[in-house]
Amino acid sequence: MGEPDAAHEGAADGRADNTISGGIFFQAVVQGRDITVRLPPQITPALSGLPAPATAFTGRDQDVDRLLKDLAPGASGMGTGQTVPVAAVSGLAGIGKTELAVQTAARARKKPGWFPGGVLFTDLSGYDPEHRLSPERALEGLLRALGMPGDHIPNGLQDRQRLYRSVLAAYAEHQQRILVVIDNAFTAEQARQLLPTDGVTAALVTSRHTLDGLDARLHDLGVLEERDSVTLLDQALRHSRGKGDTRFADDPEAATTIARLCDGLPLALRIASALLAAAPARPADSLATALQAEHTRLDKLSRPERAVRAAFDLSYRLLDSEHARLFRLLPLNPGPDLSTEAAAHLAGTGPDRSEELLQHLADAHLVEPGQVWGRWRMHDLVRLFADEAGHARATDDDRDAALARLLDHYLTTAQAADDHVQTTPGLPLPDRFTGRDQALKWLDAEQGNLVAAATAAPAHHAAATGLALALGTFFGLRRHVDDWINVSTVAVANCRETGDRHNERAALDCLGGALIRAGRFEEAADVFTAVLGRCRETGDRHLEAVTLSNLGQALASQEKIKEAVNVLTDAAALFEEVGDSLGGARVLGILAPIQIKLGGSAQVVGYLTEVVAYWREVGDRHAESVMLDTLGLALVGARRFREGVEAHTDAIDLFREDGDTHGEAHALNNLGAALIRMRRFGEAADAVLGAASLAKEIGYSRCEAMALANLGELLCQKRSFAKAVTALTTAARLFRETGDRRSAGSVLNLLGHALVEEGRFDEAADVGTQDALLCRELGDRHGEGIAWKNAGLSLCQIRRFDEAVEALSTAAAIFRETGDRRREAEVRAQAAQARASSRRPG
Repeated sequence: MGEPDAAHEGAADGRADNTISGGIFFQAVVQGRDITVRLPPQITPALSGLPAPATAFTGRDQDVDRLLKDLAPGASGMGTGQTVPVAAVSGLAGIGKTELAVQTAARARKKPGWFPGGVLFTDLSGYDPEHRLSPERALEGLLRALGMPGDHIPNGLQDRQRLYRSVLAAYAEHQQRILVVIDNAFTAEQARQLLPTDGVTAALVTSRHTLDGLDARLHDLGVLEERDSVTLLDQALRHSRGKGDTRFADDPEAATTIARLCDGLPLALRIASALLAAAPARPADSLATALQAEHTRLDKLSRPERAVRAAFDLSYRLLDSEHARLFRLLPLNPGPDLSTEAAAHLAGTGPDRSEELLQHLADAHLVEPGQVWGRWRMHDLVRLFADEAGHARATDDDRDAALARLLDHYLTTAQAADDHVQTTPGLPLPDRFTGRDQALKWLDAEQGNLVAAATAAPAHHAAATGLALALGTFFGLRRHVDDWINVSTVAVANCRETGDRHNERAALDCLGGALIRAGRFEEAADVFTAVLGRCRETGDRHLEAVTLSNLGQALASQEKIKEAVNVLTDAAALFEEVGDSLGGARVLGILAPIQIKLGGSAQVVGYLTEVVAYWREVGDRHAESVMLDTLGLALVGARRFREGVEAHTDAIDLFREDGDTHGEAHALNNLGAALIRMRRFGEAADAVLGAASLAKEIGYSRCEAMALANLGELLCQKRSFAKAVTALTTAARLFRETGDRRSAGSVLNLLGHALVEEGRFDEAADVGTQDALLCRELGDRHGEGIAWKNAGLSLCQIRRFDEAVEALSTAAAIFRETGDRRREAEVRAQAAQARASSRRPG
């Protein structure tokens, strides 16, 4: 390209060399190899067709900033061999690509010196085959926007490109840099024809596909966050109806529901806002209710000339048959996302082909890659659209067979994973996984899908029930208690509906275990009692022993010690009868904590040592870690502190190796309690604080409460009563929230003591009263008497003598009832003194 201000004709070397110049229009164009463009002295900016930016625009500041950085002067050379700054924005239909481009272009245009030549805009309508703009037609429109008369625009793609690029280069050389916005490109080739080549002019391209063939800086546009979605709803409504329309602001719950149902898709959000704008009397919660029903949601998200379904349909119609079939089958997966392997089972193809199909759908932004490679998800509204299309082609796609393949994959793989997680000695392990860690990794990744498959596929009874039975060990290890209960409950209902008595018993067993882990011990005992009846009906002695051990654990957790010991003793005898040493070891593990509570720590150390050795020998590391922690409790109870600390420390190491953070937190707390008894306060504080922090992180509230209670006791011993009050107050609250009222009472007692030491007698009196009422609920008359006494003494300190007399008299009556004559006499004397003080003047 020659100098822009040197017009000449008939060059010395014989080449055709044409000049375009004059006024605000370019003059006659003669086709030739070189084009010289002479611009007028005063250049009219090329900005002519950029759509007006929307008033309602939010949540995209970071995206705009990233694009502006790419388009800034001097930002060329972004890609390998790139000669012009090009940014390509891709994303799902309706995600707001065009609006982002328009907003970015408008802001860039206002920046001094960035684009003094203006902004060119062209919509290629790439996804509408009937209206798709060819490069020739697009170039004609761009040249006209640059001031080129129609009769001077050459025919043919190549000649139009040469003129277009020459004009842009001439603008650039006269410091009139231009931004070209190419919207809605279908392919990289369609957009490439319109890209400038001068190294100065910048281009911004949008597409539903990832245009990795442009050598551009790629930007994937995601959905809006919930907060930004709510803001967009409100902004759009106020823009349509005025600032006084506060229906979204007045009903934030409805606004949040609508934002969630639109799943952050700007097109859907704008349509939802338009629906309210069109009906001024309609409340926001009416629209939220209307959008709840999945089968009509896409119908509702429609206005004249724009609809979510229509936007998706343009992308769907461009898929070939194989990609379209997988797209229609993907909603059959009941969970939030799926793996490449699961998609292969749906499609009935191999993983390699499945990955190719999914990647193509991801390039078209009809599916989204997960944060981990090999996992994929669908936008909620796309999922509804795909499911509609799938139902319409159910016979062609053989959807029933596809779902059966998927559920069979989940079931067989979950069963193989369960075998590895349980590591039952003597049983061969499936080759599906290399070991326990890999099995747990798969279960962690697929948890949402497995739970959904077990609870949302009642027509597939065998798969749903099988999953419930296969997931119990995993749920127990990871403490996914709610999922465990839900899956087991559904399995029980399915078995009863189908008359499957055998699996009903197994599902009830799973439910009982889940209820124990949830702290719902009475319900668990009821379930296991029902299961025990089934076992005795069938004469299955081994299952009877297993159920007795489970029932014993539930009874022990309810503090029904005598009943628990009797049941567990029967279980141990049955396990010995059927020759199950594993079962016998498990019973001993349940009995040991009971005997420790009863003061028999020294007696259980011996057999717990043998049980630990047994689990170590058979290779069950998790059982070994649990028994090591229990052995530590027994050793500390027997005042063998150093050995106890060693056992707890070894248990912590094993729990960490096993990935059991709940067990690790529990063992850390037990270690801290042992160190407190040894008055090694610095180490004890590290242990209990570590336990509390870990427990809080994983949501193990009861362990957090126990650790904070131990911390409070430690601080009291160090006479740091103010800090102790803080720790104990939190511990008491957590114990109450978890339903452990007995532990809450113990902590309240210690908290009252700390408050007294701090001179905070009014608070101490209140805590004492709370403790007394809690003890009354629990039937702990002795504890209630102590609590009323403490409350009464605190009331005396703040001269509330009448209340003090009442509290102390109640305590005396309780001590008389329980036969504690010494305390009765002591408290009666204190009550008399309080009564006398109340009668003194002043």
